[in-house]
Amino acid sequence: MVKSLDQQLVKQIEEICASRGVRLTTQRKRVFELICTSPKASSAYELLEQLQKVEPQAKPPTVYRALDFLLDQGFIHRVESTNSYIQCCSCNAHQHYSHLLICDKCSNVIELQDDSLVALLVENAEKHGFTITNHVLETHGVCRNCRSE
Repeated sequence: MVKSLDQQLVKQIEEICASRGVRLTTQRKRVFELICTSPKASSAYELLEQLQKVEPQAKPPTVYRALDFLLDQGFIHRVESTNSYIQCCSCNAHQHYSHLLICDKCSNVIELQDDSLVALLVENAEKHGFTITNHVLETHGVCRNCRSE
């Protein structure tokens, strides 16, 4: 199953790149579109395989450079526990930390944004004199669809 591509979203990241003075190359854009149309988190090699259908000459460094760019710009998230990638739900409209719900059966990933959870994490860290610069919060389980099967 393939999700439909939101052309408005693609236009939004094009505008963000233009305003930042960074290049959204054809390959970077294509990798972003592949991530957006996948119903689950995609590994770099899954993305490479899909990219090679339209660009047979594409090699792993092509995909990894595109992923690095998309991560740096805040357009995607890396799912650390599965070494895969998903679209950021806000495409960096505002800086945020996300909480990922990962289905261990179908590999679907849901991104949550909970400012109260982040505030609690910051508060707990500050109690220990610790400053958070990044965090990864991933929760594994079974999604509603897989539970009902």
